[in-house]
Amino acid sequence: MGHKAKKEVMQETPAVLESEGEEEQKTSGTEDIMLKLQEKEKEAAENYDKYVRAVAELENYRKRAAKEKAESIKYGNENIIRDILPLVDSMDRALQHAENYGYSDSFKKGLKLLQDQLLGCLGKHGVEQIDCVDKTFDPNLHEAVYQVDSAAHEGNKVVEELEKGYRLHDRLLRPAKVSISKRAKKENTEEL
Repeated sequence: MGHKAKKEVMQETPAVLESEGEEEQKTSGTEDIMLKLQEKEKEAAENYDKYVRAVAELENYRKRAAKEKAESIKYGNENIIRDILPLVDSMDRALQHAENYGYSDSFKKGLKLLQDQLLGCLGKHGVEQIDCVDKTFDPNLHEAVYQVDSAAHEGNKVVEELEKGYRLHDRLLRPAKVSISKRAKKENTEEL
């Protein structure tokens, strides 16, 4: 039994070794497939992330383009309106001159009608004058030309409008040129 058993064990050993080798190959083949699958899943996730980002970028571009188009339409007349503002100033000066030098009422009415028509046309396109007399000075809307001492006004108030300011919708076309008050210093007349 000893010798025969050894032969059978020896004969079974190569078969067992072969089957273990096949299992290792199957295992290494399965591991290779799993590694490739993981790599492809990672690549698919990266591609999906790129796709999502590209879609988001495209949507942001569309929104930005629509906003720019709307602003272009809204503010497209800005340059021509800036060129018309000196004409409006000239109309104001002509009316003031006609009042000061006693021109006929019909002439003054004609100038006033022209001025109203011009301001009405500008108003249809979103232009509005900045109201500033007796308002608090705002450096975003006003340009201070000089300061005056005034006991009648609080400090930092607009005393006089030297040139009108204008706004196109919510955008400043030209700041109003103004003089502002500063509190008159009280002189201490009491003697100690």
